[in-house]
Amino acid sequence: MKKRTSLYILVISLASLALAVPVEKYFDIAKNLDIFATLFREVNAYYVDEIEPTQLIQTGIQGMLSSLDPYTDYIPEEDLEAFSILTTGQYAGIGALITSLNEKNIITHPYENFPAFRAGVRVGDEIVSVNGNNMRGKTPQEVSTLLKGNPDSEVTLVVIRSGREFTFRLTRERIKISNVSYQDMVEPGVGYIKLDDFTPDASREVQEAVISLKQKGASKIILDLRDNPGGLLHEAVNIVNLFIPKGREVVATKGRVKDWNKTYTTLNPPLDLKIPLVVITNGSSASASEIVAGALQDYDRAVIVGQKTFGKGLVQMTRPLAFNAQLKVTTAKYYIPSGRCIQALDYTHRKQDGSVEKIVDSLRNAFQTKSGRTVYDGSGLDPDLPVAREPYGSAVLELVQSGLIFDYATRYCDNHTSPTDFRKFQLSDSEYKEFEGWLSDKKFEYTTALEKQVDDLMVEAKLARNYDDLQENLQTVKSKITLNHSGYLRRFRDEIQPILEAEIGFHTQLNKGRTEASMHHDPELLEAGKILGDGAAYQKLLMPH
Repeated sequence: MKKRTSLYILVISLASLALAVPVEKYFDIAKNLDIFATLFREVNAYYVDEIEPTQLIQTGIQGMLSSLDPYTDYIPEEDLEAFSILTTGQYAGIGALITSLNEKNIITHPYENFPAFRAGVRVGDEIVSVNGNNMRGKTPQEVSTLLKGNPDSEVTLVVIRSGREFTFRLTRERIKISNVSYQDMVEPGVGYIKLDDFTPDASREVQEAVISLKQKGASKIILDLRDNPGGLLHEAVNIVNLFIPKGREVVATKGRVKDWNKTYTTLNPPLDLKIPLVVITNGSSASASEIVAGALQDYDRAVIVGQKTFGKGLVQMTRPLAFNAQLKVTTAKYYIPSGRCIQALDYTHRKQDGSVEKIVDSLRNAFQTKSGRTVYDGSGLDPDLPVAREPYGSAVLELVQSGLIFDYATRYCDNHTSPTDFRKFQLSDSEYKEFEGWLSDKKFEYTTALEKQVDDLMVEAKLARNYDDLQENLQTVKSKITLNHSGYLRRFRDEIQPILEAEIGFHTQLNKGRTEASMHHDPELLEAGKILGDGAAYQKLLMPH
């Protein structure tokens, strides 16, 4: 009876939605809702095994929404807290990020100035119990749930560090994760701001960072939006407002519901209209990051340095559903001041296999910035000053993903004196050799894409019945590739050592340590400083060519 009631509620809810669409589509919607309801009834009545109605319906919902775009999503009541944390950056707990590494629940980021950090919990600590409950074998989500709770409530945390057990009695409090993860002078006259998110207060944090840096002597600013996935649109508008006059258009949203279309303009007096500004982007700078970088580019207010951005020109909003569920739905595309939409994937024209392709260059349209520079839509933002990044090799990627670099950074910090200045920190030859020796005992192995291709060729050769003819050559190629594995730590040292140094920096001084340990080999940051140091070259990039 409960299953039948759930079905009736679902059908009534869906039928109510059908009434909100144009009349000409009503019959198709009503027909398909009826088919869905009768199909569900028959499966529920006659399927060979007992079914779970909620799970089956949610699978159907997710399948339906996945045919639209990756950003339209159903959020059941039990997932609302996680969704709220994601969008607001706020929750109540001890202020620590937990990740599973090698089947252990490890503290990977105690947020600065919150309970765990203040009590002395460190990066790399293994959580073994929470309030007397054994956490071995639990998922990070299960551990995190136990650590969260009402503000001012207490929780007892037991961790293992370097073989020793430590107990912390912590008082939970409201956690608000900062959007600005780092700010400081990177060289005389040049201030640097790393913005990680666009949750509430992002614009206020950036404003305070700019003011603080100018007080330290900054006459030029670098705003780093790399790996920033975006967030609240109005925070993006307010950040642009810091650098352009009041009353200027920043972004316009346009969708099917005309009453929801809106143009967002700057509402406040700017903070600084003249200070030279560089914005750093990469392929993971998306959404609100692209609004900020794109608007500043369209007004010729900043030079963009780095790589092409992600290309997310879609806007989402949440709509309430029955039983406290929510729908996050794409309602519009956004257009930056030049008039372009930088959405890179066309979800309305999928291929037969359901895949989505990027908009081809021949279909991209040209637009003009305020000074007359040519810019294009349909594929993210093109940097004014591109900086190429070579992809990491298979050995490096698998080494990072294995967690071994993280583990060694923990060990290094336990056995070495912390550097006083991570801007000057570099592992010596003997220290890197020490890392090689430690890693040799871990039996780390990796497989290259080339090896996988050779294995695939062997399978194909056997299916084609000509493996005997090719076996010797294929085995020779595979042996040479395998032999090439030896000495990979030396061969890839230029890639591995900076990652290890940054991880040691993070273990010691969190975001500050990681950022400063990376500065001397960060190509985008170095290029940003270089262009800001050449006023003529900076101005030339902002003029039509």
